Amino acid sequence: MENKRIAKIQRMLQKELSEIFRRQTAALGGVMVSVSAVKVSPDLSIARVYLSIFPSQRAAEILENIKAQHKTVRYELASRVKEILRKCPDLNFYLDDSLDYIENIDRLLASDKPAEEA
Repeated sequence: MENKRIAKIQRMLQKELSEIFRRQTAALGGVMVSVSAVKVSPDLSIARVYLSIFPSQRAAEILENIKAQHKTVRYELASRVKEILRKCPDLNFYLDDSLDYIENIDRLLASDKPAEEA
């Protein structure tokens, strides 16, 4: 029962954070930040937020900017979920580089094919 509740909260936080980042990055132009996953601690005090950032060349710079503005993001999130959660969890942001990893594997597999198959 508790796992279902935590899963619902994770999905809700992911949806709300995605909307927050969509509105904030619309002004930047050419930058897209998507929330790939949110993992919440069992006591709902800490949320680990995994972000996919495009273009990946600027990912570290954008992630540091988001980390610097985490209080603003948390305040906006708290105002959106105040009817559902009593206390908004602390947000820890991480870079989700799984798409880059998959792309690298695909590129390596494509270069490994024999010339006659290409």
